[in-house]
Amino acid sequence: MIEGSLKHYSILRKLGKGAMAEVYLARDNRLGREVALKHLPSEVARDPGRLARFEQEAKTLAALNHPNIVTIYSVEEHDGDRFLTMELVEGETLDSRIPDGGLPADEFFELAIPLTHALAAAHERDIVHRDLKPSNVMIDREGRVKILDFGLSRLAGEIPDTETLDTAEDGLLIGTLPYMSPEQVRAVPADRRSDIYTLGVLLYEMATGTRPFRADSGAGLICSILRDRVTPLEQARPDLPRDLSRLVGRCLEKKPANRWQSSIDLARSLEAIAGAPDSAPREQSSIAVLPFADMSPDQDQDYFCEGISEELINALNRVENLRVASRSSSFQFSGRASNIEEIGRRLAVNTVLEGSVRRAGDRLRITAELVDVANGFDLWSKRFDRPATDIFAIQEEIAERIVDALRVTLSPTEKSAIRHSPTREIRAYDHYLMGRKYFYEYGRRGIEHALEKFAGAVALDPSFALAYAGIADCRSYLYANAQRNAVHLAMALAASRKALELDPKSPTVHTARGVALSLGQRAEDADRAFARALELNPKDFDACYFFARHCFSFGRPEQAIELYRRAIELRPEDFQASLLMAQIYDDLDLPREALGARRKGITAAERYLEANPDNARALYMAANGLVALGEIERGCDLAAKARSVDRDDPMTLYNLACIYSLAGDAAAAVACLEEALTLGFSNLDWLEHDSNLDMIREEPRFKTLRERYLPPPVTE
Repeated sequence: MIEGSLKHYSILRKLGKGAMAEVYLARDNRLGREVALKHLPSEVARDPGRLARFEQEAKTLAALNHPNIVTIYSVEEHDGDRFLTMELVEGETLDSRIPDGGLPADEFFELAIPLTHALAAAHERDIVHRDLKPSNVMIDREGRVKILDFGLSRLAGEIPDTETLDTAEDGLLIGTLPYMSPEQVRAVPADRRSDIYTLGVLLYEMATGTRPFRADSGAGLICSILRDRVTPLEQARPDLPRDLSRLVGRCLEKKPANRWQSSIDLARSLEAIAGAPDSAPREQSSIAVLPFADMSPDQDQDYFCEGISEELINALNRVENLRVASRSSSFQFSGRASNIEEIGRRLAVNTVLEGSVRRAGDRLRITAELVDVANGFDLWSKRFDRPATDIFAIQEEIAERIVDALRVTLSPTEKSAIRHSPTREIRAYDHYLMGRKYFYEYGRRGIEHALEKFAGAVALDPSFALAYAGIADCRSYLYANAQRNAVHLAMALAASRKALELDPKSPTVHTARGVALSLGQRAEDADRAFARALELNPKDFDACYFFARHCFSFGRPEQAIELYRRAIELRPEDFQASLLMAQIYDDLDLPREALGARRKGITAAERYLEANPDNARALYMAANGLVALGEIERGCDLAAKARSVDRDDPMTLYNLACIYSLAGDAAAAVACLEEALTLGFSNLDWLEHDSNLDMIREEPRFKTLRERYLPPPVTE
């Protein structure tokens, strides 16, 4: 066929030959472009079964539009010749890109993430590749990944006999042995999970430069695929995140039921790992503090147990050379039967603190154990039998013993931070811990209960700065999101000012002050408060997160993005910062960055919902992300569930308005917004800059609502 023609295609040269077709570089003389032309040999074309499969799969793929999958242009016939034309990809194959020892981490993720999303796009249309391998993945001259040959044939490259296997499925060669799943080797029909296994082989090879299973013969390789356990990725590449080792290991499970069941979930998890701060080597000491177990006779001390753990997290977070898993990360294991090794792997820490509390009357029995994740041995353990009033001394001792065991040197400032007690009144501390538990529910009812408890703490200890900060946070939330009443803002400003007078060195206090000042339209003062919080504790997630929200409210998107990024580095499992940052990327016309942040946020929200299925905030924020990605039906389903969980919450209703606006339902969006404003939503600075509502801004009802609910200025 060289220098010949088929219809209006001039054949220029041969590119390669597979078991089912020959591929040529051709010129489309009608459109004046070069294409890859895949020609079906006559012996294959005469087989009705193979011909039918060739045409059916080619037509299916022609409808698949994805930037990382080669595009098929046409399926044609001419004088008995069957052929198809497709996008010509010029560049290099993945196997030529992988060096000895594997790809650098950044390059690994740059190639692995789009590769996985491309596979997910095919799976969404029920297309199974069955022959994914490095030579079927191209990197074009712009660095884009392109997957070739979905279930059709192979392209260029000779394949040694020991590496091919013809299964019994219609007599077709449907895989390359080193990349075959166990079910392909057994000649069992392959589904999406077979592709996920093969992707795991590719990811392993990309990371290490070698395949997970090797042998001197085809028979030996088959045995290895069926029986051998893969050497963990972390042993070959300790510089890569341990979560990546877990992800790849799950791809390579022998039984399909034990693998990832969804390629899109796999892709999102891969993105989350790529964005996590644990992609660096783990020489730094790190710890996860689990919620202490309640061993009290009445089992009514869960708030106290969680409070102890949280206080330890806060104290240890002030130590510069110690990485501490966040509260939300550690607390997901509350009440779950997980071993220390799994927890360490999931949270990417090398030590775990666990313990228990037995509280009876005015007596406490607290046990604490610091465990080395690598070997399961105790680094330190102790039991405390003390009066309840000694709780602060116990917490200080535990924190100091942890630091000693991890051989971390403390500065005088860090020592002071660890030994700082928020109050000496145990009853006030009880109220404060209960208030904080309610506050983390982030709904109007929870906030109202929290406010009651914080007020009780202040009544028992008028010098309790953190309790005043809690009051300020509750009043700020109610003013912005639940009850549009100037009294709430005035009291938030007063409580935060009092907290600052009592403890000017507390980052929590400065953050609470910053939130209140922001709502009070005092932008420069709020800037200073947030900056001071981060100066006192650069690892304070709340300071970064609320500072970012403040910047967005006052029209400073670039600064908001930087702060959201910093927040995500501190708490990679948080869904809020990623999803809010994605919206700002959209506003700045940065679609690629928006897509990555949004997918990461949705993955984090879905993980959170696994443990907290009725959390309205996670539901409506995940819904917003999904609708923004075009998954409108799924997003609206989550939005409806959020409303059923918290039907009259103004914050929920406001977010539903954003979701319906993105979905193009103006009537539903305006109705939800009106209901939110009627019930008390009043964060109009946020509303002014929220591009989610752009679709309804010209609606007459929107303009009327905006004018009607403009709040008056509030001063201290």
